[in-house]
Amino acid sequence: MFCIKCGAVMNDDAEFCAKCGYATGDAEVTRVTRTPGHSNMPQVFASGELEEVHIFSIRPTAIFINIGYILAILGGIVLVILLAMLAKTIGIAVPWWISVLIGLAPLSIPAYHHVMRNMILYTLTDSKIEIDKGFISRSTRNIPLGKIQDVTVTASVIQRLFGFGNLVIENAGEMTGSIVLKNISSPRRYADLLLKELRQFNRGL
Repeated sequence: MFCIKCGAVMNDDAEFCAKCGYATGDAEVTRVTRTPGHSNMPQVFASGELEEVHIFSIRPTAIFINIGYILAILGGIVLVILLAMLAKTIGIAVPWWISVLIGLAPLSIPAYHHVMRNMILYTLTDSKIEIDKGFISRSTRNIPLGKIQDVTVTASVIQRLFGFGNLVIENAGEMTGSIVLKNISSPRRYADLLLKELRQFNRGL
């Protein structure tokens, strides 16, 4: 089974999550009630406190960014060597700081994509999916679970090769009918967590 707080895999007889320490066996803590007809009601615990349960938060995979950093470092080294060879051939002394700037220049490409990746965060709670975008100016898009009709996983040949893919969410509230969470690592695992949460949500209606 999965921990309802952080989504980690747990043994069926475990009373506490080994990752976050959430107490799964305490009925007074985990008891939930829902009001019929409200698709996005938060949890109501026995203490009376309203709180959403966080299932998981993920960002697009960083595998290509990491590969980009490696290639950029190698490219920077090659550029510095070529610059030194050229300077030696024509008899011109190149200042050290110019060599440093040329060597670091290729790193700007993966660094840009790294920043763009960190501007996107997908979060699943027990009542909705949140899509956060932005760095300084941030926007949050909420998709209630009651609007979600289906979840599928798509992956190209390259995506399957590196173990990531896209989660396609059929949303009744969208004009286009679907929302795509792109380049998610282990997409089937997160799709299963989302579908499990949808089943629990629909049973509580």
